[in-house]
Amino acid sequence: MPTILITTDYLSPGDEVDVYLTGLGFTTRHSPLRGSRSAGELVALLDGVEGALIANEPLSAQVLERARSLRAVVRTGVGYDSVDVAAAGKLGISVSNLPGINANAVAEYTIALLLAQARDLVGMAAGVAAGGWPRRDGFELRGKTLGIIGRGAVAQRVRPLAEAFGMTVVDGDLDTVLRESDFVSVHTALNERTRHLIDAAALATMKPSAHLINTARGPIVDSAALVAAVRSGQIAGAALDVVDVEPLPADSPLRGVDGITVYSHMAGQTAEARRDAGLLGARELVAALAGKPLHRINEHVEENA
Repeated sequence: MPTILITTDYLSPGDEVDVYLTGLGFTTRHSPLRGSRSAGELVALLDGVEGALIANEPLSAQVLERARSLRAVVRTGVGYDSVDVAAAGKLGISVSNLPGINANAVAEYTIALLLAQARDLVGMAAGVAAGGWPRRDGFELRGKTLGIIGRGAVAQRVRPLAEAFGMTVVDGDLDTVLRESDFVSVHTALNERTRHLIDAAALATMKPSAHLINTARGPIVDSAALVAAVRSGQIAGAALDVVDVEPLPADSPLRGVDGITVYSHMAGQTAEARRDAGLLGARELVAALAGKPLHRINEHVEENA
């Protein structure tokens, strides 16, 4: 039976996913991705591997070309921008994601970031930890406008949660969303059309009192432009669960900027979402190796290239 490489960091030998795969006769090879690794290290891990259950592995064309046994890749999440899907298709490698798998987790987390920005929860807690007793006014979500960029599963889950707080939700035309919103929340895929979608011009369209929320992909936001916009008072602040380079480098310009809070890409990381992603990812990989993937994205990417 084929060997399967598992790099998703919350999956481990002996867990439900491992028991499921080994029970079907597969050999599993665990190497959790925590941080980054070189292309050479990844090629070595893929040696003799036919299926891969991955986190955010940088599966470039060069890596895929050297992974001669690889037949199927499944991303245990929604985004797949770290995989050169077009190159995989040319090499006959099936690539799948798990659409909507963590939508509820990300939607709830988005609301948490709205509340944290509105009430400066991080700053207040830091003040107490430093020995102070800060008592600054925040503001309520009720009556505010949330602009959503994106129309996928997460965006659809965010809308009713925001409306339950008494917010008005707008989407659609980007200029309208940016101009009218008190919060702008990014929920779109990363591709060449959306890279730096939120640039200096976009930020200049927003209200001075507005906050930007990004739980999608870091490069959708131009970090340098964001830092400049917050420092100049062009917008009030930002909460970023994702950044251009992860983990956040020590010398990142995003560090130490009043009004910008960076989190550690945890929006989709709940116990429930992890369990679902692991098991459904494993089932998708088994189906893909049998030539019957349910969520193969190769053709979709090629059609929209």
